[in-house]
Amino acid sequence: MSTYAPTRDHRFSFGLWTVGQVGRDPFGDPTRPPLDPVESVKRLGALGAAGVSLHDNDLIPFGSSAAERDRLVARFREALAETGMRVTMATTNLFTHPIFRDGAFTSNDRDVRRFALRKTVDAIDLGAELGAPIYVFWGGREGSEVAAAKPATDAFERYKEALDFLCGYVRDQGYELRLALEPKPNEPRGDSFVATVGHALALIDRLEHPEMVGVNPEIAHETIAGLSFLHAVSLALWAGKLFHIDLNAQRGGRFDQDLRFGQEDLKEAFLLVRLLESSGYDGPLHFDAHPLRVEDEDGIWEFAAGCMRTYLILAEKARAFDADPRVAAALEAAGAGTLGLPTVEGGYSAEALRGLREETFDVDALAARGYANERLDQLVVEHLLGV
Repeated sequence: MSTYAPTRDHRFSFGLWTVGQVGRDPFGDPTRPPLDPVESVKRLGALGAAGVSLHDNDLIPFGSSAAERDRLVARFREALAETGMRVTMATTNLFTHPIFRDGAFTSNDRDVRRFALRKTVDAIDLGAELGAPIYVFWGGREGSEVAAAKPATDAFERYKEALDFLCGYVRDQGYELRLALEPKPNEPRGDSFVATVGHALALIDRLEHPEMVGVNPEIAHETIAGLSFLHAVSLALWAGKLFHIDLNAQRGGRFDQDLRFGQEDLKEAFLLVRLLESSGYDGPLHFDAHPLRVEDEDGIWEFAAGCMRTYLILAEKARAFDADPRVAAALEAAGAGTLGLPTVEGGYSAEALRGLREETFDVDALAARGYANERLDQLVVEHLLGV
């Protein structure tokens, strides 16, 4: 049996803001001191993680001078070189400072929108300098509480304009960066403009360079909306747009909890890992979660190790599940394999339509058929329970 010890080959990564979360919430002050980003790199590397991700202001405080920026970046790069860690993703903080209270790319104030673009361009430069292959956009403040105050059609046009501008900049600089949209239905805004993977894919389809942009779905975000994260990831894979993924856990429609991966809904987590391990996805397995507020610094590293260990346990269980002859028989009884077969070979043609009209269907027999879902789902549960 595996020891479930992560290695760099497992492609696990953590945001600096995850292990560095100080335990602040809307009702309470921090419960932990801030972590030095260099310390985070070293401790995560020692645990077996492959990389880290960061917002611009996770490393460079807002308003830092150019000299201070260069000093902090040089120190961070030394830690990456020392540990063999790499930056797997970069992003921009467009939500903390009060200037973004009404949004960034979709603010009603044109000067705010222009500042947001400039800040993002600078942050893209930082990501490229650190070797990040992916740049993520989470529209934390892109939304509204008063719909009449922000015409949504205009907001979508401004969102598109910003992404087109930034794609143009990446192309102009020759950066080897892929961009990814991170959907979320609400929080901190009452209603977000890019709420789900489906919303993100629709926006991407309208861009000038849609080939450059994919999605970064997060477990908690789709779960908040009451949706299946498994379906969201499957949709992204089907569309060829799963550029990055955020792993955590969430209980239903509560606030965005960012719990340790696997802390809730182990069945969904198991099926997700099974999908990722079999799909050919080769991007970062990125944990966007936070240690519980009750933890001290020791608990931070228990949290990080637990995220990776749970993924590896579920990957092993997925392999055992797929090798189980009882599962193979249940999948056959459910007809799961036939869903991969074309309903009509070659698509529409007059000949194919004629064949459909001439075919005889035993409607009563088809209606009486069972699909053995109970048996299959019970096997999922038994594998998770280890019996």
